[in-house]
Amino acid sequence: MYRLLEGLSIVEASSFVASPTAGLYCAQMGAEVIRVDHKAGGLDYDRYMLTKEGRSLSWENLNRAKKSVALDLRSEEGRELLVALAASTGNLITNLPEKSFLSHAAMSEGRPAGAPELVSVRIMGWHDGRQAMDFTVNAASGYPLMCGPDDWDQASAPPVNQVLPAWDFITGAYCAFALLAALRHRDATGQGSELRVPLGDVAIGTLANSGAMAEMLYRGGDRERLGNAIWGAFGRDFRSRDGVRFMVAALTAKQWDGLVRAFAIESAIAELEQRLGVRFADGDRPRFEHRQTLFDLFQSVADTLDYTDLEARMAKEGTTFERYRTAYEAANDPVLVADNPLFAETSANPSGFAYPAPRSFANLPGQDAGEPAPAPFLGEHTEQVLAERLGLSSGAIGDLVDRDIARLSDK
Repeated sequence: MYRLLEGLSIVEASSFVASPTAGLYCAQMGAEVIRVDHKAGGLDYDRYMLTKEGRSLSWENLNRAKKSVALDLRSEEGRELLVALAASTGNLITNLPEKSFLSHAAMSEGRPAGAPELVSVRIMGWHDGRQAMDFTVNAASGYPLMCGPDDWDQASAPPVNQVLPAWDFITGAYCAFALLAALRHRDATGQGSELRVPLGDVAIGTLANSGAMAEMLYRGGDRERLGNAIWGAFGRDFRSRDGVRFMVAALTAKQWDGLVRAFAIESAIAELEQRLGVRFADGDRPRFEHRQTLFDLFQSVADTLDYTDLEARMAKEGTTFERYRTAYEAANDPVLVADNPLFAETSANPSGFAYPAPRSFANLPGQDAGEPAPAPFLGEHTEQVLAERLGLSSGAIGDLVDRDIARLSDK
């Protein structure tokens, strides 16, 4: 864990993926992130997949390096404690609705003397208040109907969803950025901010930022399905003689020239260029427009060689390629995990299961990234946070526990 955000405290009241991700990234950079859940756990506390002891591996990894406070958020008193925590801390990440008890106005009204003006980041579904999740937002974005084999009928083929909740993770990362932008503004002006980030806007906005929206409007229709080919450039999956599937990409002249040398097809490419009246080294366009002919040529070579030979050739020429792995193979790959300084073996996990966990994705040369901190047990820091943040005595906290308003660790 780096210490770039040391001294920053954030209250997080959230569930599922996007909101916890925003808090996770801040925690990995040294912020104190206090996650507040209902006393029995939030909506994602037992999210699949569970260990045999009933611990969620998803929750465990999205909440690393955070503190946990467990309150009865169905009671008025428990909700008031959460509002007070957020107001006194001055920084909040949440995906609770604005019209809930945890509104920006309610927290601002409860701001104690001396506390900074509130900065709140609220993840929404759609901008008009409708509910949304990654999977439904993805359906609306158009991307699932771009995916699938290129020989599928455009009019009748089914959508192809992705298993990665990409919009959740992009939204979480954007919210961490938005929070820090608002904090910089408050440092300069003293003014707080309320930021609302609709998941749906992140998806459709990303479609626009990529140029895809302008493309569809310009062409007056939808993009064709390309299977595993890269849109607008040269790249696709191929299969070696011994059945290994691998992906190659050539977006630059250097990558293209290296790939041609690795497959030893210089003369065939020259003949093809002469016949078609193009130069493939000139850029993406000729390679993409004649992709099927090129794919057939490259595959004809791959059919004659085992993957170890192809891998050695492509590595020697500095090409961009990678073998397809299952997720289980990736988790056990030494280059990706065991020998990667991003990861460290963790054993102090609430699940009791020891496995590699990532440090911050950003690498700061000359600074120690530290070890990945474990996720908390639910309610592990309830007593500490209520005492430090709200000034409650041990007797007052004991009374809250006795009355089941607050809960201590479920360890």
